[in-house]
Amino acid sequence: MEIQVLKSKIHRCRVTEANLDYIGSITIDENLMDAANLIENEQVHVLNYRNGERIITYVIKGERGSGVICLNGPAALKFTVGDDVIVISYAGMDFEKAKSFRPHVIFPDAATNSLKA
Repeated sequence: MEIQVLKSKIHRCRVTEANLDYIGSITIDENLMDAANLIENEQVHVLNYRNGERIITYVIKGERGSGVICLNGPAALKFTVGDDVIVISYAGMDFEKAKSFRPHVIFPDAATNSLKA
């Protein structure tokens, strides 16, 4: 049996941009992507602390070290600059393997979206 499990999580980062005039997605600083084990075009769920919105979109690689978290396209109507969000990805795996799997969970500094030392 295969089940869906948490693969990656960026816990509480801050939206730095919201760009309505884009076809969709979330742009994430490449440092955060690497630390959370996310890749470009990977499906993610984005949860908004301010209003409870939850969207499903895909990752676009942002400039390394920029701290960018940009909601693009229609998501820009549900997320605004300064909102705190959680970015989550899931993976399907065998039930027995899932019992020992450990996800990549990071806790960046929400003020700067940089990795804490």
